[in-house]
Amino acid sequence: MKIAIGADHGGYTLKTTLVEHLRLLGHDVADMGTDSTEPVDYPDIARRVAERLVLGRAERGILLCGSGVGAGIAANKIAGIRAAVCHDAFSARQGVEDDDMNLLCLGARVIGAELAKDLADVFLKARFSGAERHVRRLNKVRALEHEQECAEA
Repeated sequence: MKIAIGADHGGYTLKTTLVEHLRLLGHDVADMGTDSTEPVDYPDIARRVAERLVLGRAERGILLCGSGVGAGIAANKIAGIRAAVCHDAFSARQGVEDDDMNLLCLGARVIGAELAKDLADVFLKARFSGAERHVRRLNKVRALEHEQECAEA
């Protein structure tokens, strides 16, 4: 699977662990930065990962920052992104199956490397159910995005 991954300085160390893990599993991983623990702004990294997804250059994305919250807020400002912070396997799986989540946000100061690997694996293996009620709800989410785009024009 093609995966875009990125982190700010707070998530850099865990990101490097995840990149190695995902590549060992055979995934095509695009590392969108950052490349050190020097401070950077998470919205810049979130934009890189989210745009790669929206442009179809990645099938899923993973973002890391200290809590996962800031990166998720920034990513969700990009139309077509459905990002959520998940620190448990149920949410990482159900977020995809029910809500077609395409970007997993993780808090590097909240969880450890082994849990992060497990969550990434669950997220990447999960598939949107396509159930009528979930499609209906997803279409309503898309309508919200469209309404916002029209209001901004």
